[in-house]
Amino acid sequence: MKKNISVLLAAILMVSCLSACGLEGASKAAASSKLQIVTTIFPEYDWVMNILGDKANDVEVTMLLDNGVDLHSYQPTAEDIMKISSCDLFIYVGGESDEWVEDALKEATNIDMCVIDLLDVLGDSVKEEEVVEGMQEEEHHHEDEDADHEHEDADEHDHDHEEDEEEVEYDEHVWLSLKNAAMLTKSISNALQVIDKDNAEIYKANADSYISKLNALDKKYHDTVSSASKKTLLFGDRFPFRYMTDDYGLSYYAAFVGCSAETEASFETISFLAGKVDELSLNSIMTIEGPDHRIAETIVQNTTRKDQQILTMDSMQATTSKDVLGGATYLGIMEANLDVLSEVLN
Repeated sequence: MKKNISVLLAAILMVSCLSACGLEGASKAAASSKLQIVTTIFPEYDWVMNILGDKANDVEVTMLLDNGVDLHSYQPTAEDIMKISSCDLFIYVGGESDEWVEDALKEATNIDMCVIDLLDVLGDSVKEEEVVEGMQEEEHHHEDEDADHEHEDADEHDHDHEEDEEEVEYDEHVWLSLKNAAMLTKSISNALQVIDKDNAEIYKANADSYISKLNALDKKYHDTVSSASKKTLLFGDRFPFRYMTDDYGLSYYAAFVGCSAETEASFETISFLAGKVDELSLNSIMTIEGPDHRIAETIVQNTTRKDQQILTMDSMQATTSKDVLGGATYLGIMEANLDVLSEVLN
């Protein structure tokens, strides 16, 4: 998944370095009319806008994934790299899908840039991707693995050790936990208070107010799950909601892991999930946002009752600038997800 953009970077930065930022340690707010903030995904963007509050008009905030391309397939354009290279604050998720970021940051022209890696902020609370019973595993490159076995014993041992380390993949969908959102909002606010000291108190107050709203919604989730008659979700789709389910003690079954590139489920996967629907007497089968619900529909057709409804939860992986203009907010989407969750669990 590594995206090699070094050549593109070199060409861009030969130009951008001619207009490097001001003196080391100087506040961007004092050196320029507008602070420059670049975020990769919608939740980061919305958190920033809530922290800025009335100061948003004084700041240029960019959301890179703004046209419906999700985190796992995004590749930066030349314009994207230019924005990152000279911004004051860059916020990204930090998982395997963001491997391109390392190259982008190596040549940054703003030596005072603050960078927030969401996974780094969350530290030990970041979860490895999980394959649960019945879930279809990703295809592996068996030819490459066979070639590795031809190496000499010592080299093979070292290679296998490195390969084991590389196989650990972390679940990138950290924003789907309201607890994580509160922690990440505070981290972003702290960074803005350092970058723009003149407005530090405003950023702190706005963040505190927003975190209170996140905590209140988190309590609503807890109350809903605590009083629910069912405690299991079943997704005929990818499953990016593990952080959410772990927060509230829910169980789940799904066709694929959250970062899967698979689009076709095997007969065994369909049969297993349909059997679980029957066994648990589930009234709903779930999907994530998007128009393709064929797997969920096939699961329904293979159950005994064949009358389960298909409900959708929004993982915010493809929220666009158009959605933002239409009023989409992180809290609003999480409220809507709670409504769906309440229906599924009762």
